[in-house]
Amino acid sequence: QVQLVDSGGGLVQRGGSLTLSCVAAGRSLGAYVLGWFRQAPGKEPEGVAAITWTGGVPFYADLVKGRFTISKDDAKSTMYLEMHNLQPEDTAVYYCAADSRAQAVMAGTGKYRGQGTQVSVPS
Repeated sequence: QVQLVDSGGGLVQRGGSLTLSCVAAGRSLGAYVLGWFRQAPGKEPEGVAAITWTGGVPFYADLVKGRFTISKDDAKSTMYLEMHNLQPEDTAVYYCAADSRAQAVMAGTGKYRGQGTQVSVPS
């Protein structure tokens, strides 16, 4: 069982930056891949980035490469998503997710997810 609490969303101007946080709790976190996916109204879930809890290997969706950075702090059991040069198309609810498979996290079908945090970038 893994519990995830995500936070850090908000309203940011075009071109601005924001950092999301996800506090993870549970046994055997090392067996999981944690990451972020997002969902805008009326759209399918869209994978953003993921990281293996053991080893810290990152994965990125093409649409965020060079703009977003995923990282983790083992001591705080916290994962971060630094987002830069935010654009209106980045507007969505961002969910922290965990699964044994990176593909599931990136597809938005991970076994565990946080409650979501809204990111809004007005045009």
